[in-house]
Amino acid sequence: MQNAETVLSVIRERGRSDQRLERLYRQLYNPELYLQAYAKLYPNKGALTPGTTDETVDGMSQAKIFQVMDDLRYERFRWTPVRRTYIPKREGKSKRPLGIPVWSDKLVQEVIRMLLEAYYEPKFSDRSHGFRPGRGCHTALEEIKRTHKGTKWFIEGDISKCFDSLDHEVMINILRESIDDERFIRLIENLLKAGYMENWTWNATLSGAPQGGVLSPLLSNIYLDRLDKFVEGVLIPEYTRGENRRRNPEYRHYEYKKRMAKERGDRKAYKVYDNRMRSVPAMDTHDPEYRRLRYVRYADDFLLSFVGTKEEAEEIKQRLAAFLRDELRLELSQAKTLVNHAGTEAARFLGYQIQAQYCDTWRDSRGSRNANSEIALKVPDDVLQRLCDQYLRDGKPIHRGALIMNNDFDIVARYQAEYRGYVQYYLLARNVHQMNRLRWIMETSLLKTLANKYKSTVTKMAKRYGAAIDTEYGAMRGLRVVVERDGKEPLVAEFGGVPLRTRSHVANITDGVVKLGQNHSELVQRLLADKCEMCGSRVGIEVHHIRKLADLTKPGRKEKPLWVQRTAAIRRKTLVVCEACHDAIHRGEVRGEWAKNLE
Repeated sequence: MQNAETVLSVIRERGRSDQRLERLYRQLYNPELYLQAYAKLYPNKGALTPGTTDETVDGMSQAKIFQVMDDLRYERFRWTPVRRTYIPKREGKSKRPLGIPVWSDKLVQEVIRMLLEAYYEPKFSDRSHGFRPGRGCHTALEEIKRTHKGTKWFIEGDISKCFDSLDHEVMINILRESIDDERFIRLIENLLKAGYMENWTWNATLSGAPQGGVLSPLLSNIYLDRLDKFVEGVLIPEYTRGENRRRNPEYRHYEYKKRMAKERGDRKAYKVYDNRMRSVPAMDTHDPEYRRLRYVRYADDFLLSFVGTKEEAEEIKQRLAAFLRDELRLELSQAKTLVNHAGTEAARFLGYQIQAQYCDTWRDSRGSRNANSEIALKVPDDVLQRLCDQYLRDGKPIHRGALIMNNDFDIVARYQAEYRGYVQYYLLARNVHQMNRLRWIMETSLLKTLANKYKSTVTKMAKRYGAAIDTEYGAMRGLRVVVERDGKEPLVAEFGGVPLRTRSHVANITDGVVKLGQNHSELVQRLLADKCEMCGSRVGIEVHHIRKLADLTKPGRKEKPLWVQRTAAIRRKTLVVCEACHDAIHRGEVRGEWAKNLE
């Protein structure tokens, strides 16, 4: 059996050279791929959430891997319908469906995802940023800011219920264009048609990729790559022409008059013509021989920036709608797909407000008005207000009663994690400094929470926890909680200390996609050791999982079970045990023959 990395590298090279994939199904017999998939999936919060059966990551073993591989080898493997639940959308006004697969299905989906991603990732467009290694919202926004200068019209793309409407027939035909393996294609087709359970009733899935599935984001990217190719191969060439804009005749006239005034020493006329030059563009903004169309996509959201007339922008919108309808069987929302003037209106993309800025009075050291037509990214006012509203009641900061039973360290750390997340996302915005209002509201809410806990006042809490926090731009005022520990470094939680400075690049922002080729995790190495970490047995080895270490240290239990002591000692949320020890853990045994044998 080939090494997993060797397999993935070969598949990756075939993708780069645009060669068809053959005998892909047999790669599902490689146990190393399942171990890598396990290492990727087990830390996820949903790994212990059951689907339509009780099977979760708890109890994972090499035997289970070999059983799944054996079922796939003889085509006995059957996808289990997902358990459907609903989660609120970002706006909070409606909910979106979410499918929760059983653990074995998640594991197989992850192996398939690794194989398909290795092949398709080199083939994807550079203008696609969603659910890809090393890419994310920030890379999409940085591309817009860097390359969309001079835009006159923004075309915001909105596909109606995109992920719920992906056509299964189109999806399978797209896969068949590159994959010459009907067993593998049939496996994907069965996944798409596995259905879902809601209120204990099975429902068919006639279209769409199962949201919540490990494989769904990649399948969506493979599907929408057709849109990328259409825009790049058809629309951009048709609506891009001319090397440079021609010079503006009015600007050239004032430039000539200004030069003549300088030669004859007429300072008054020189100043008049200089001001007139500043009031008109140097290049002809209506040059009919100059057009530019640019494009960026994140998942099902896309934005086109166009230099040309509004009539042409509307034409581009209609051609997109026709392509999506005829080729991909998707519907472009006419109400939400907007054509906005870049200078006077703002586009909305990935939670940012995007606009072309103009300023004739500002010039750099060389006298150039290079601020004109630059793309400005901003925090939308309504987004900032919505963030603030989470900590307000009747327009005033309010304490959070749900956190009062937590210790001071956890309360401060919770507020800081939320605040840092908001700021980190909007660091590309030129008006990120406006989030100082959010900082004040959150800090006041934090102080009120602490004051409510101790039946004290905000002023006393501010004096008690106030501190100067060192940053790269100097000390900043904030709050700090220090927990001293015997023989160890103290635990420190701080609120504040996040400079509200606009950045041109935010490093290490991805969608949580792990790069292919990472080493096996420590847990995989422990599982491969094939030895119970409680009794030393080498029979029926599997892994016991818990949600979080904090569950092990909850007060109230006088005597901690041995497995709790062992797990807490190694500070891991997993314990490799035999079947007998695992059963005893779930029975809650502390003493008895099992515990005596371990002491």
